[in-house]
Amino acid sequence: MPKPKLPKVDFEWTPKLAYAVGLLATDGNLSNDGRHIVMRSAEIPMLKTFRDCLRLKNKIGYTRRQGGYRVQFGDVQFYNWLLKIGLFPAKSYTIAKIDVPDRFFRDFLRGCIDGDGCIRTYTDSYNKYKGRIYSTQRLFIRIFSASNAFVYWIQQKTRYLIQVPGSIIITGPAGEHNVTLYALQFAKRDSLKLIKWIYYRKDLPCLWRKRKIAQKAVEIISKTKRREYAFIQ
Repeated sequence: MPKPKLPKVDFEWTPKLAYAVGLLATDGNLSNDGRHIVMRSAEIPMLKTFRDCLRLKNKIGYTRRQGGYRVQFGDVQFYNWLLKIGLFPAKSYTIAKIDVPDRFFRDFLRGCIDGDGCIRTYTDSYNKYKGRIYSTQRLFIRIFSASNAFVYWIQQKTRYLIQVPGSIIITGPAGEHNVTLYALQFAKRDSLKLIKWIYYRKDLPCLWRKRKIAQKAVEIISKTKRREYAFIQ
């Protein structure tokens, strides 16, 4: 006799689950077998956090061919639920809207930034204008994807939920095997607002390396006062 089908399950959204889904939407993969889910990363701490969010006990493996680490597990019910909310196998170029509640979107977004985004800050001291020179602290957040529909959807959500739209930057293929990449970029003022929104508690799941960069940038910018221009001798 064939095995009976497992009942469909609607998993309850939590900050941890939304964060894990954000990671899967950017750096994860659903196998074609209808059962297995794989999360890959070059950063072991992120995989440990992902595993903890989903209460997994699976070991972290190493993939020589891809030169990175992974967590792989099988769960038919969770797999089917991911399909229901908008994830699917071979999603890189066609992923679009994910059915995540607005209440947990900032946790999902934090997962996207940790999975395939960056938080960058640096001091720019080379601006010159009419014999004047000054320095300023730069900050921006970017989320990358090979799917235009996905970054456009995130842009619409941040515009609606927090009035931070950002801008979409398109990078064309640079080589034979490269593809067009889309980046949703938030400039300094919007990044500051976004950082305070996604890191709303101390005990949130996140990649601490990126959170420390964000916190340091906010601290430096908050202490920086607008300086008078200094003339170049």
